[in-house]
Amino acid sequence: MQSLVELYQVKANPPSLADNTGDLDRLKKSLSGILKDKNPVVPYARIAPVAEAFRHSGFKGYAVVVHHPTGPQLIDFFAEAPEFLVGMALDLGTTHLEASLVNLLSGTVLARAAEENGQLEFGADILARIHFASTKVGDRSGLDLLHERVIESIHKLAVELVGRLKLKTSDIVALSVSGNTTMAHFFLKQNPYHLCREPYIPVVNAPDPLQAFELGLDLHPAAVVWVMPSIGSYFGGDLISGILASGLDQQDKTCMLIDVGTNAEVVVGNHDWLIACAGAAGPALEGGVAKMGMRAGIGAIEHCSIDPESGKFVYQTIGGTPARGICGSGVIDLVAGLYLARIIDIRGKFRPKQPQAAGRVIEQKDGPAYIVVPADEAHEGRPILLSQVDIDALMRSKAAMYSILTTITNQVGVAFKDLYHIYVAGAFGEHISPRQAIVLGMLPDLPLEVYRPLGNSSLAGAEMMLSDALARERCRKVAAKITYVELNVNQEFMIRFSGSRFIPHTDHALFPSVPFHGES
Repeated sequence: MQSLVELYQVKANPPSLADNTGDLDRLKKSLSGILKDKNPVVPYARIAPVAEAFRHSGFKGYAVVVHHPTGPQLIDFFAEAPEFLVGMALDLGTTHLEASLVNLLSGTVLARAAEENGQLEFGADILARIHFASTKVGDRSGLDLLHERVIESIHKLAVELVGRLKLKTSDIVALSVSGNTTMAHFFLKQNPYHLCREPYIPVVNAPDPLQAFELGLDLHPAAVVWVMPSIGSYFGGDLISGILASGLDQQDKTCMLIDVGTNAEVVVGNHDWLIACAGAAGPALEGGVAKMGMRAGIGAIEHCSIDPESGKFVYQTIGGTPARGICGSGVIDLVAGLYLARIIDIRGKFRPKQPQAAGRVIEQKDGPAYIVVPADEAHEGRPILLSQVDIDALMRSKAAMYSILTTITNQVGVAFKDLYHIYVAGAFGEHISPRQAIVLGMLPDLPLEVYRPLGNSSLAGAEMMLSDALARERCRKVAAKITYVELNVNQEFMIRFSGSRFIPHTDHALFPSVPFHGES
């Protein structure tokens, strides 16, 4: 497991009248033997600092070498071996960033932290930010401001993480970044204009490693920045990370990976082939469409149930605190429970006259709503309601999700029953109840052991890039062999979408384990 940046112990003969080799040349010559005759390159800005450190240490100590794809780069020299050689892994999310510090000497994770994405100031979703990137704010471009905000957010994370270890941000010698294609463009300050316009072409899919100072990052002066490659406008490096973290590319049997965030991104395949697509199914599943929706965090209702006969409602919040709102997994549990208790019909429409709805379904200006948590139980005394508008939004999202899954498997002639595992990534995978998602017709009706939660696979993949040369090689191979299907122009997807806008589906035979209540 070769880390992206490593230490190499060097002991060279000091210069003399008989040996007038330059300081840096002397160090490079000693290193080339250790690196199996690979002569390291020294970036121009590092010539003086490295040579001075080498001489000051008595021509012996520890060389800091980046394993760049084009060959080794010598970026620093220490007289003594440090306790930690620190790299930072980053999940570059649209709403939140999550990062970890990795000890490159051992591959162990030292600390983790999260931070809200400062770009939210300019738009909650990707399309709003792409539009903003083309505008002007005074003498600044929108793209400049988007780049500036995300760099500030990354710096806040770096400061928090190194502070826990009593280090400095300048001790971070590598940064591995995993995010969707648009977020990667903002990070690299590249124009995202064509990402959302047919034929949906990025400026770059696989950027070469660069140095942190080029992006205005306050890390080690020569810290290497590795950005995970993307496949298309809607298939980013975060999904490549998910493939690596799940081991999908190494499986003998055919598996599926689902990552739900701003979009629903899906990969099907094994070690021989991989096919992928992405579609807009994520916001409602994150709680982003429901009025009382929120991300999975303290005070969010993450699970709930309704007794089908009595209508009794029970819920639990993350952290056990008074309810602030409801996250995606809670919404899925709730709407599935409403269906099983006959409080909504197969179209997702309320049945207020059902006895199980008594005292819970109320009429509002925009239609009926279900009282999830009454005001006297909720945080700040505000009731948590699920409206008909919220359910309609979820019905569209669940229909999109199932349509994405059926379209991609149909492309390669794979039946759901042929899938060995379905890996579900992100907060969605970590909190979701697969059974309730099956009831809604969001996920295929398969044995529950088929479903495997992954957690934050985007961050896990970024960590692998820092500490494992084999993972970096897998990353290159995966990016080269994926076939990407563009759903924006796929007629089959649109046809399947119409049939999926019922609970669980218009073809109930696809969901034999789900009770059928009809429309009455």
